Amino acid sequence: MAHPLSIQPRSARVPAGNRRERHRAQTRDRLYRAALDLFAERGFLETTVEDITESADVGKGTFFNYFPTKEHILAEFGGERMAAVERALENARSTEGSVLEVIGELAMDSAGQSSLNAALIRAIFAAHASCAPVRAELQKRKHVSRRMLAEMFQIGQRRGEIRSDIPASALASMTQTIFMGLTMSWALNPESTLRKASNDVWQLICPTLKPVARASRKTTGGPNNVTRRKHSRRTKPKLS
Repeated sequence: MAHPLSIQPRSARVPAGNRRERHRAQTRDRLYRAALDLFAERGFLETTVEDITESADVGKGTFFNYFPTKEHILAEFGGERMAAVERALENARSTEGSVLEVIGELAMDSAGQSSLNAALIRAIFAAHASCAPVRAELQKRKHVSRRMLAEMFQIGQRRGEIRSDIPASALASMTQTIFMGLTMSWALNPESTLRKASNDVWQLICPTLKPVARASRKTTGGPNNVTRRKHSRRTKPKLS
């Protein structure tokens, strides 16, 4: 029977203080890190469970004590990123500061995680493209992240910080799509750090998310008045 890929993010599991649980947590983390390194080096499809356990220096059967399948490694990776979105939402709800700053930091932080490199991102996108269960999990995470991002935009709209002429859900969808596309583009040609590339894009789009200034109703000196004045001078009758 296929195992569901949903998995609790690593950051949410804090081991108790006893030695056995610490050892289990360390072994799990070693397997996780070894898997990500191999995905980046060889690709997801080309990496086997045996490759992972050999790199982590544990027995092959040990892997299945922590992960039902190697696909669950990617689900865990996605869980970490989901946890970052959840933290950003909590910050947006609780802070009286700038919601746009929270969203911008989320965009740059998610892209700038230390565990990310171009080869790993390419491997993850390849896994999404070629593995149906992984792709389905990605779609589910996208929808959940988008709902949380939309709530952040709604908070900003209520505070008058973010434009309200576009629905928050649409702003969330566009922002998410822009940064996913940026991440893929960067992975294909990493000329700078991903965080720098994300910051450059955020600085470009951030002003467009702010409230749209209303056009002034004053027409004095406008083109129409100038035209009317010229017309008036042309039609004014000459004095005898």
